[in-house]
Amino acid sequence: MSLRNRKKQQENVIHDKEDMSLLQTMGITRTVVRPREECDIQLREDRIGRYFKKYLNKFVFVEFSQEFMEKNKAGHLMKGVPIPLRRKEVKEFAGGSGIDFLVIAENMAWVMGCDPHFKYTKNYVEILTKLYNYKLYEGMLKEGRDAAENGEMDNACIHFRAALCMRYDYLHGMYSYARACRVMYEHSKNEEYVGRFKAEALDWFELLTETHPRFSMGYYYLGYSYLNMGLYGKAQLAWQGFLKFSKNGKDRREIDKRLKQIAHPVAIEDGCLKIDCGRIEEGVAILEEYLQSQFTDWWPLHYYLGRGYSELGRTKDAVTEFRKVLQMNGSHIETMKELLLIYEAQGDTTNIKKYTEKIKLIEAAQKEEQAKQIEETKKENERLETEEPKPIDDPESFAIDDPDIGKSETEDEEKKSSGKHITKRLGRK
Repeated sequence: MSLRNRKKQQENVIHDKEDMSLLQTMGITRTVVRPREECDIQLREDRIGRYFKKYLNKFVFVEFSQEFMEKNKAGHLMKGVPIPLRRKEVKEFAGGSGIDFLVIAENMAWVMGCDPHFKYTKNYVEILTKLYNYKLYEGMLKEGRDAAENGEMDNACIHFRAALCMRYDYLHGMYSYARACRVMYEHSKNEEYVGRFKAEALDWFELLTETHPRFSMGYYYLGYSYLNMGLYGKAQLAWQGFLKFSKNGKDRREIDKRLKQIAHPVAIEDGCLKIDCGRIEEGVAILEEYLQSQFTDWWPLHYYLGRGYSELGRTKDAVTEFRKVLQMNGSHIETMKELLLIYEAQGDTTNIKKYTEKIKLIEAAQKEEQAKQIEETKKENERLETEEPKPIDDPESFAIDDPDIGKSETEDEEKKSSGKHITKRLGRK
């Protein structure tokens, strides 16, 4: 090894150690790397693919002639691999007039994006990598972002998924895909659809921060995802990560404000978690501080205090808190069950009968409502899985204005990203 290479290697080791120390102090070091099957879109569970497979009906599959494969530099990879064509393209293909291979590449992108588990996805990746290398998944990303700007979110999502088939840890692909899923669940009222896309968005934002821990915008959106789920402590940690790495003054001021807003909810959540973990006295002490605060009308505060008091033998205080819960949330069945346990221990037959009957009525109503929702969701799913959606009216901008974007890429990838993109766009919908 030359002196220059040895010095470069030593500098890299020092740099890696400094980065590791920085990440460890934040508590976001990748101490556990997920197995490939959990982070590779070709291998992991596909929560939302059912909503894209309808687009596969637009394609027919043909094989290239031996003559064509012999002339093409990726021909040896095409043998026995069916190529997707839209129906209107079959005549051009059969008639010998020829089809621009970028058209075929776009078709492959659609198929991979609709179904990353498709039997020939790996073959398509090999062919496209041989012909275009990194330039193609940059083109897929550009096409996806253009579609997103026009509110065509299925189109956008499919192209982002295709880019991730090409490279499963592609920073820009992960970021754009997670954001697309976020936009899609925010514009739906279908409970199952929202649940699937919300879980997908959250998982990919988490994967993004794990894979590219210095990319600030991953933490930005991850914090909002946690906040949307009422996970204040996790939102706090995510936004602290954002502040650590972001240099965007406007966004930093926004997140500073958010962190101040959730400071008390974080403390209340901590008190609730302590009660859940059996650290009753600590949890009660935290929650009691908020009884005379602006959070006194937040029913979970009283529910967890009631549980804490019950565990400490302060039965009268527990009943008071549980009754406050029911004043705010009259159908909270867990609170009724807590009260029933207290009255059963006391032998209070009147209240035992009262809450037993209430629980039965509410459970029956919930079961009926659940059955109704399941039926409505089933009908809506059938529509979502067969009809093409209309573009959303207020699409979210997918432009990247974060000055830190790409800093977690390798030096080689940064050089590639600064080069020329594909001159011919993958431009058909």
